[in-house]
Amino acid sequence: MKVVTVESPASLDSLSVRDRPAPEKPGPGEVHVRLHASSLNFHDYAVVTGMIPTEGGRIPMSDGAGTVEAVGEGVREFQPGDRVVSTFFPTWLKGSAAIDDFSTTPGDGMDGYAREEVIRPANWFTHAPEGYSHAEAATLTTAGLTAWRALVVNGGIKAGDTVLTLGTGGVSIFALQFARMMGARVISTSSSNEKMERLRELGAEHTINYREEPEWGKRVRALTGDRGVDHVIEVGGPGTLPQSINALRIGGHIALIGILTGQSGEIPTAKLMAKQGRLQGIIVGSREHQTDMIRGIEAGGLRPVLDRSFPLDDIADAFRHEEAGRHFGKICLEF
Repeated sequence: MKVVTVESPASLDSLSVRDRPAPEKPGPGEVHVRLHASSLNFHDYAVVTGMIPTEGGRIPMSDGAGTVEAVGEGVREFQPGDRVVSTFFPTWLKGSAAIDDFSTTPGDGMDGYAREEVIRPANWFTHAPEGYSHAEAATLTTAGLTAWRALVVNGGIKAGDTVLTLGTGGVSIFALQFARMMGARVISTSSSNEKMERLRELGAEHTINYREEPEWGKRVRALTGDRGVDHVIEVGGPGTLPQSINALRIGGHIALIGILTGQSGEIPTAKLMAKQGRLQGIIVGSREHQTDMIRGIEAGGLRPVLDRSFPLDDIADAFRHEEAGRHFGKICLEF
């Protein structure tokens, strides 16, 4: 079978396509999955470029979708032919978060899904949504579930709420789609007028070019009658958090899910306290969250936004496409 590894020192040029023996047969409680797709996330980019150190020879990619080829003894949830998608934290099945690192995350602390076949415990996967392609299903593991947990699990979103999304990456676009599916209003930011038009096509009620309006928090408040938004999907981190706090309503919720502007910085904590806002760090979610999300997707008819797909052999070019920042929605590998 075909496998991609990232060698040491990690870089896009160190990504190597290799042939390895296919796995044999699943043991008790395991499934053999023929993988057909993965999707790119910033976390994966950080691994393959060495921003996040990992072992040389690591198989990257945290997201994997495919078809069950065989099941081991005792597996009742899946059968051959089922379409499945991986989970980001394989050992976090349900309940509150109990992990604060990536030691069990495929593609980081252990080998991931840039490969054609894999044998893993059955509960490391869930069923894919009915009618989804493998590429569509592969977008859910990281980006889809992060947005779902931010808004639904931790945010308690309800119809009539207002959500602020930042940028046009996978999590932000999923958040826009989930918010609209739930009957909420959405304000979105971008640095591209062309991308803002696409955000409006997806249902954003208002869009703001943050390069043209660097004090976009004030603009958000003006658009909400000086009330502020109920939820912020905060992907930037320290560079954008002050504006997000300014845009927040009293008692609102900020889901901190990214650090694109850096790992630390000066934050107006007094203003957050005065707003009585809730700032919560979020890293994806549990298997139970994922199964709940998939039921919601099937009920609401949501389909992910796909930018472009690359073959597995062209994984470095896929990451270069991500690096260029011109994409809108999810970049996928299909194989």
